[in-house]
Amino acid sequence: MTGETEPTGLVGPAAGWNRNSGKSGKSGLSRSSGSSGWEGLTWRDGRDWQDIEAIRRLLAQGADPHGWGSGFALHRAATYGSPEVVAELAHRVSDVDAREPDGSTALWQAVMNRRPDNARALVAAGADPWRPLIGGWSPGRLALAGPTPDLFPLPEGEPGLTERERAAAEEGNRLVKALGTFHEDGIGLACVAGIDAEEAIRRLEATPADAEFLAEVMESPYDYDMDEILNFVGVTTVPGGCVVTQPWGYAPSMPGIHTRLSRGTVSYGLYANPKSGNQGSITRDGVIEGSDLHPAGGPDADSTPDDVLANYLFHTGAVAYCCAYVGLRLTDARAVLGPPDHWVELPARDYWATARR
Repeated sequence: MTGETEPTGLVGPAAGWNRNSGKSGKSGLSRSSGSSGWEGLTWRDGRDWQDIEAIRRLLAQGADPHGWGSGFALHRAATYGSPEVVAELAHRVSDVDAREPDGSTALWQAVMNRRPDNARALVAAGADPWRPLIGGWSPGRLALAGPTPDLFPLPEGEPGLTERERAAAEEGNRLVKALGTFHEDGIGLACVAGIDAEEAIRRLEATPADAEFLAEVMESPYDYDMDEILNFVGVTTVPGGCVVTQPWGYAPSMPGIHTRLSRGTVSYGLYANPKSGNQGSITRDGVIEGSDLHPAGGPDADSTPDDVLANYLFHTGAVAYCCAYVGLRLTDARAVLGPPDHWVELPARDYWATARR
């Protein structure tokens, strides 16, 4: 695969994702327990929201069932809590379908975060699964694309998924299952449509590396100085294109890598930064179209219908998101985690420069 190409994946540019796909899904709210009576419950520790007796005790002491900092307690419980906690709060609030600034309801959060029991508790309390919310999707229609398509009975007259959406969901769920679960932090990737590993190596002008040495590096990469191993990457042909990987660093995400790899095609770069979160970029035919993206970071109020579907299918799975964006159809995680088809050494140059095409 060496010629100019446009990916044909049902989840990706061909499906209408815009160049800002993968931007941060954060709502911008400042979250804290504030003075609403939830002092002691933290934003990050979801276990706090699993303890029904603790929640009831705080409510009895005057905690506001509606508010948690500048957001809604019910949304928080829908995402992290137990069905018992969700039901307790849902029956105390004035509007079980209250919306956050990003357009989400508590039921939306339960569906998006794969909490079917919480979703059922919300519907039992009166939440509407078929109310269109973000990007025109309702929680019920979104659930049709996920692991629990029978979560809500499909009402008469509700169209359900289109053929294209159904095909995208099938491929997305297959890809997630094929990749499996692994720790993404620290991984650098370049996912490239339409070219194989040999063509990628040629474009990068890379040279074969000592596979035995790289096997030792893989055993304990953080025992090495980053400068000593930064220019070594793995390259693997996969259905739909190729993957350039560095399981311990950011090298494949550098812009100079993508301006070379993306000539006549498109690439998605990812660095799963352990400190600041996933950092993504989109490069097409040598031109960077999007940077500082947050792949699989969740949809927001401005998301398109395709953005919403992609963020649901690849919820918290940045690697799968990036592969799908350019139409790569991996059958396992070897191209990401190794061993790759080829270990190569990149030539010494300034890969933060983007002028070359």
